[in-house]
Amino acid sequence: MLEVITVQNDPDHILRRQAERISDPTSPEMRTLVAEMIETMRREDGVGLAAPQIGRSVRLFVIETAGRVSVFFNPNIVSYSEETIMSEEGCLSVPGEFSMIDRSKRISMEYQDTDGKKKTFVAEDFLATVLQHEYDHLDGKLMIDRVR
Repeated sequence: MLEVITVQNDPDHILRRQAERISDPTSPEMRTLVAEMIETMRREDGVGLAAPQIGRSVRLFVIETAGRVSVFFNPNIVSYSEETIMSEEGCLSVPGEFSMIDRSKRISMEYQDTDGKKKTFVAEDFLATVLQHEYDHLDGKLMIDRVR
């Protein structure tokens, strides 16, 4: 079982590092990691979990919304709407803290799926917020950095 790294328990500062690209999303190691991340996210009652949050500095995150799990390898947000929404966010790596964060209402993200295929995903509202939150983890940013 994986352990979630918190800001209080991050001796190697992995939460603040730029994560590395994954060369082979289809490898057995990545399949195992994805399964363990989904299990950990559910155990912790999270909506999403990025690999840096469990000590792996790679560009991968998983989310579960509306009963559906999605996996994003090497994501890149290619467009952000100018229109924003303000919503309350929490983070497994910042336990017990919730803040109002302003994020783009709509985004478009390119990524690789579990078969290594390139995909584009367009999201709005809550889903766009979740994706931006998890994407931030891959760039070493936390929600507390976005509090005004």
